[in-house]
Amino acid sequence: MISDQAWADAQRLWDFQQMGHEVRPCSVAIGLGSHDLGVADTTADLYHRGMAPLIVFTGATSRTTRDRMPRGEAEHYRERAVELGVPAEAILVEPHARNTGENIRFSRALLEEHRIPVSSVLLVSKPYEERRAYATACKLWPEVEWVSASARMSLTEYVDSIQDARLVIDMLVGAQQRLMIYPEHGFMTEQHVPDNVAAAYQRLREAGFTSRIVPDVVA
Repeated sequence: MISDQAWADAQRLWDFQQMGHEVRPCSVAIGLGSHDLGVADTTADLYHRGMAPLIVFTGATSRTTRDRMPRGEAEHYRERAVELGVPAEAILVEPHARNTGENIRFSRALLEEHRIPVSSVLLVSKPYEERRAYATACKLWPEVEWVSASARMSLTEYVDSIQDARLVIDMLVGAQQRLMIYPEHGFMTEQHVPDNVAAAYQRLREAGFTSRIVPDVVA
C-alpha cells in the first residue's frame, strides 16, 4: 500500500518536474528513449502538428526495457511513430545512448553527421523527467534553445497508463535525486529546489522508494 503522504509527496515531485514550456516549432524533436512508448506517441503528435520537420529517437536498452524492447528503445519508438503516420524518412535513430547525457551528446553528433542545422530542439521526455532532461540538455548543448515537452496528463493518469505506481514513484525519486546531485559533477545545470520539494523527496526515500537512486557520490 502507498500512503496518502507518499502520494502527496509524489505529486509535489511530479509538479516540480513540469517545466511549463509553451510548445512551438523547432528545428528538430528529440524523443528520449525509456520504457514508456508514450514518448514516441507525443513526439509523433508534435510532428503531425508541424512542431518539428525531423525526429531523432535516442536510446539503447536498460534493465527496464531489455525484455519489452529487445531491438532497442529508439528502434521501438521509430516503429511506433511510423505506425502513427510519421514518414520513415523524417526519423533518425540513435541506438547507443544508455543515459540522458548520452541521449543528448549522441543525438547532437548524429545531427552534425547529417549536417542538419539546429537552433532549437523540442525535447520530448516522460512527464516526470522534463526538468531533469532540460537541465542535462542545457549543460551539454548550450548553443541551442531547448523547449521541454511531454504527454499532458496528471500523475494519476500516468500511473494508470503504466500500471505500476511504485515504479513511477521510484522513478520520480530517482529523477529528483539527480537534479540535486548531478550539477556539482558537471552533468546538468543547477536547478533551484524549493524546501518543500526537497522535504517530499527525503520522505519518499525514507519510505523506501529507492530502486532508481544512484550513489550520492558519483565517480
